[in-house]
This record gives sequence, structure tokens and C-alpha cells, in this order.
Amino acid sequence: MSILSGIQSPADLKRLGPDDLGSLAAEIRERIIAVTSRNGGHIGPNLGVVELTLGLHLVFDSPRDHFVWDVSHQGYVHKLLTGRQGPEFDLIRKSDGLSGFLMRSESEHDSYGAGHAGTALSAAIGMAAARDRSGGDNHVVAILGDAAFTCGITMEALNNLASTTQRLIIVLNDNEWSIARNVGALAKYFNEIITNPVYNRLDRDLKSVIGRMPGGRSVLEFGKRWKRETKDFFVGSSLFEAYDLRYIGPVDGHDLDAVVKHLEFAKESTQPILLHMLTKKGHGYPPALEQPERFHGLGPFNIRTGQSTPGKPGAPPNYQDAFGQALLRFARENRNIVGITAAMPPGTGLSYLREALPEQFFDVGIAEEHAVLFAAGMATCGYRPVVAIYSTFLQRAYDPIVHDICLQNLPVTFCMDRAGLSPNDGPTHHGLFDIAYLRTVPNTIVMQPKDEDELTDMLWTSLRTDAPTFIRYPRGSARGVACKETPVEIGIGKAEVIRPGDEVQLWALGPWVGEASAIAAGLAESHGIRAGVVNARFAKPLDLELLAAHAASARAIVTFEDHALMGGFGAALLEALNDLGESTSVLRIGYPDQFIHHGSGTADLRESAGLSPEAIRTRLHRFLAALGLPANAPANAPAHSANR
Repeated sequence: MSILSGIQSPADLKRLGPDDLGSLAAEIRERIIAVTSRNGGHIGPNLGVVELTLGLHLVFDSPRDHFVWDVSHQGYVHKLLTGRQGPEFDLIRKSDGLSGFLMRSESEHDSYGAGHAGTALSAAIGMAAARDRSGGDNHVVAILGDAAFTCGITMEALNNLASTTQRLIIVLNDNEWSIARNVGALAKYFNEIITNPVYNRLDRDLKSVIGRMPGGRSVLEFGKRWKRETKDFFVGSSLFEAYDLRYIGPVDGHDLDAVVKHLEFAKESTQPILLHMLTKKGHGYPPALEQPERFHGLGPFNIRTGQSTPGKPGAPPNYQDAFGQALLRFARENRNIVGITAAMPPGTGLSYLREALPEQFFDVGIAEEHAVLFAAGMATCGYRPVVAIYSTFLQRAYDPIVHDICLQNLPVTFCMDRAGLSPNDGPTHHGLFDIAYLRTVPNTIVMQPKDEDELTDMLWTSLRTDAPTFIRYPRGSARGVACKETPVEIGIGKAEVIRPGDEVQLWALGPWVGEASAIAAGLAESHGIRAGVVNARFAKPLDLELLAAHAASARAIVTFEDHALMGGFGAALLEALNDLGESTSVLRIGYPDQFIHHGSGTADLRESAGLSPEAIRTRLHRFLAALGLPANAPANAPAHSANR
């Protein structure tokens, strides 16, 4: 019988002996490798924290003691140790399975939910302050990757730490990587601490050395200052102690005995303390160790070889590759074009630029606000920055978008991957709000292509437009449309008529253009309704000339979008019709006012939100029948859309 199968709670873990703990670590790694090989997921980060997570649960008492994991994509081990190792773990990141991140709604052991970097320390300080104010004595432990320290929120939290609480444990999980290799001064600083054997030896032997000195007791009174000054002498300024944070380490994060010993020590600290743990992404699985960037998060793979499971023969490229290749093509022709990413070269497609034209590529670390401001600075000097950031990550940079980019009307291009659904990742990564948070800002141009060829045209257009432009596109496979040899500049705010019609007009954005075309063909075939299809292209500005013409001639307009209905493309069209003085009936197809959970794929999540093909046809038929058009509706239909 496996040891892991007998772990239903952290209490079961504490009853194991040292030999069993080593076997358990091996079992956990085998389980994670097996499950992620089928489902995909964040394999490297989780293999790297097995011993660290075991140590946390051996030393502390969850859920009474709170663990706050930054990003939390390294929480698979924690899930296995807290009663979630059954069939639901085998379906992690799939429909009816566990989330790939920590969620308060999933377990009482998940003290704090997350999916974006840099949130853990601030939240942990808040928990510690609440505990202190309530007179509690439980522990709060924040587990941060070294990349989290490149995030401005973390630095803000450090500044506030000592003035807020005297009891907080920070575990610095240092593996030298976020998704790509970490960059910047902090990465260099951590490396200096790790690699300086003189300081490390002094740090370990500090008390015994001082104790053997004449007058040792008086020297010990100055021990803290002496330690700080010797560290400054050997490795430069002591960053953490400047924040009144006690620093201990580095510690081998794969030596369970050492992990437990240092966590026990931290547990007794009467001041905020940071334990510097050294771990390796992918520890215990050679392919993941050899390719840490690729194995940060990937789809299904062959366990023996580590190679990704082949997709369907002839499958089209994904949008991020189409974008990355187009940007490289244009950057070769114009040296003033630069690409900027916030620690996501592979995820955004900017790896192409990084490899071919490194002097035109910038990775600023997990610092989205800085990325946007950095781009603003370059734009004022005649450069054409292209900032590639996921839709949900760009939310973090909203103020610089408003205050620095749009107010100054700077020609910066934003390419927003994961606009729409990111099914396996779930609500922290679904880009369902960007149209709403962008279209209210003056000077913005917001586009979405129907395929990769149009994406190339939109990127080409944006680089010739003297205004802030935002191009949103979904995760995953593109349409398989070949890109033209010479891109075409698209008229700003000009839609494309895909199919003529005069009774009903279907206005679709992005991937919904194909679905709208199929619906229009079905209406014509089954009911003789003349339905037109419009590739809207722009969420802002809208093609008001075409919209006015359709409002005057059609009985109804239907909008389709991969976005929340509230504040989205359909809402923009309704507002425009009102401003035009038109009262045309409108049916909006999009996502309801709720967070969409994770699932196996887009089709599953659309169905759960009332957007399956059958549900859409039902709602459309009822809508048209109410207008007197010949459409027979089925008896039942969800009601997530808003009508006018």
C-alpha cells in the first residue's frame, strides 16, 4: 500500500518516520508527473517544492496556521497533503477536477487564493495584523518565489512589514526562475548571497566564533550589527535587514531535515524572519531539470522522453506564435520596434524576438506597471514599443495605461494574449474584462482579429497608428489561415461585412465570427431569414456608419463576444445605437456577470455559461420569434443574455 494513499490530512503526515517521509516525497513526485503528463500543468514548480511543502506541514498546523503561496501554481503538493489526493486530483485543471491554483472555496487549508504573482506578502501581512489585533497566536507563513521580489507589490509590502507586525515568516523559494530565467538587480543579489562561501561560513559559525572571543558577552550585545556589517563587507548591502527583517540562509530546500530545522527556528522568532531556501525547478525528473522554462507549465507529455504529446496532424499554429513571428518580421525591417514582456517571453511569443534580435527585446521581470511606464518612456523618444502581456495581467497596470499612455496619447501597441477563456487555468486567467476596462479610456483603439492573418494586419496597422492600440486574441490554436506576404493596413474603426443580409445582422468579434457565419447559414436554410454577418474588428471605435445603416434596415442585431456582457462589445453597440437615436432590438451573446471556473476546454465552459450552440440557437429563435420573424424556438433556454 502506498504511503500517499494514507495521507488524508496533515495530521497523518506527522505520524510518519524519517524513512517513510523520503518514500512519500518520491511518491508525490511520481503522482504529479503522472497527472501532469495527462492533463498538462505546472510540473516544474511543484516538483521543486516537495520537501519544502512537507516541512511546512510537519512544523505548522494547517489550517490554524496560514500558508500564503505566491501565485499558488506550486500548490499541488499542498493539495495532496490536505485531503485532495483522490480522483479529483487526477482531473486537476479539467472539468470536475481541482483547480490548478489554490482557492479558498476548495479547501479550508487554502488560506488565500491566487493566480497572479506578487500578492502573497501583502496578504500575509494583512493576516498577521488581523491576528495581532485579535490577540491570536497562530503563525502566518508567506512562500514567495525569488521572481516575486521583482514585483513592485512585494517591495511595497516589505516597506510596510516591520511597522505592522513582529511575527511573520517569509520563505524565499529561490530557484532562479519565474517562467523564464529571472532578470535584474535582485536576481544578481540573490546569486551573490548563494555563491559567497566566505559569508555563508561566517553566518553559520557566528555565535561560536563570538563566544570564543575575549569579552564575548559584550561582543554578543553588538552581534546583530556585527553580522550585518560583515555581510555588507562580503556581499554588498543587506537588503532584507534594511527592512528590519531577519535573514537566515541559504538552506538546501531539498534536504527535508534542514528545511524542518530552519522552519522550527523561524517558528520561535520574535521578529519578522526570512528563510532563504534553494530549490530546483523540476527536481526529481530529469527532463524538467534540463528544460525549466518549458516545464514551468505545459500540456500533456510523454513521461519517458519528456516530449510534448503531438497534437492533431495539421493542427494550425497558436495565436502567440503567429504574433511572435509577425513582430519579428516587422522588427527586422524597423529597428525602432521593440518588444517588452513582464517575465513571459515564451507565453507571449516574444521568444522569437529574444532569440533573433535580443537588442530589440526587453524582459522587465514580473513588473507589469513598470513595463507599461518603460514603454511610455521609449515611445516619447521615437521608438515603437510593443508590450505583450496577458489580458488579466495587464489589469495590474491600469493606472499607467490611463495616466501615462492614454493621457499622453503615446503610440504604444499592447498585444493581449489569453483574451477570452484560458480554460485549464480558470478565473485568474480568463481575459473576460479587458474591453470593459479599456473602452472607457479616451484615445484607446481596441481590436480583435478573426484569424492569424488579420492579427498580422492589425499589428501592422497599430505600428503605423499614432495612438495607443490594444489587440486582444485568445489562447490556443488559430484558424489555420495563411498570412499574406504583404500585410494590409486596416482602416481604424472599419468593420468587415462577411455575409450580406437585411433582416438580421450578426455582429461578431474575434473567434465568434466563424460561429456567427454558421448561425446565419442555418437561419437562411431552416427559416429563410436573410441574416448578415459582420466581422466587427474593433470594440472601439465602432463602425458607426455601418451600424447606422444596419439599424435603419434590419429588424434586429445580435452581438457575439468572448467577454463579459457587462461593459463589453455588445454594451458598446447598445450605447452607440442610443446615441444614434435608434431603437433596433438587440440580443447580446457573451458571458454573464460571474467568474467563470476552470474546465477541460472552451466548449465545456461555454456550455456551463449558457453559451453552447444549442443554447444560443434556442435564445436566438425565441428572440426572433418575439419580433415576428419565422423562427421556432425549443421549449427551454438559459437566459444569460440581455435583450433590447
